[in-house]
Amino acid sequence: MGHARGVAFLSAAEGGLPVYEYSPATVKQTVSSYGRADKAQVEKMVSLLLKKGCFTGPDAADALAVAICHIHHGVIARLSERQKAGLSG
Repeated sequence: MGHARGVAFLSAAEGGLPVYEYSPATVKQTVSSYGRADKAQVEKMVSLLLKKGCFTGPDAADALAVAICHIHHGVIARLSERQKAGLSG
């Protein structure tokens, strides 16, 4: 797993693409409001958030949970930047 992760990071860096990392607890907290949620809880929340009940397995739900986390944190960062700009401008 570590080798695959390293290759993915290297490929992204060589392509000038940003890489974002979220701890499992951050993903779980973002998706389920509980940083120690189990896989079933995360899968249930992903299903509720996306209004979709069937995935091809727990790995698909995990990947979607990471995507939801990334979107959520990106939106918060952009809102924060806008607020700072509004306060300083």
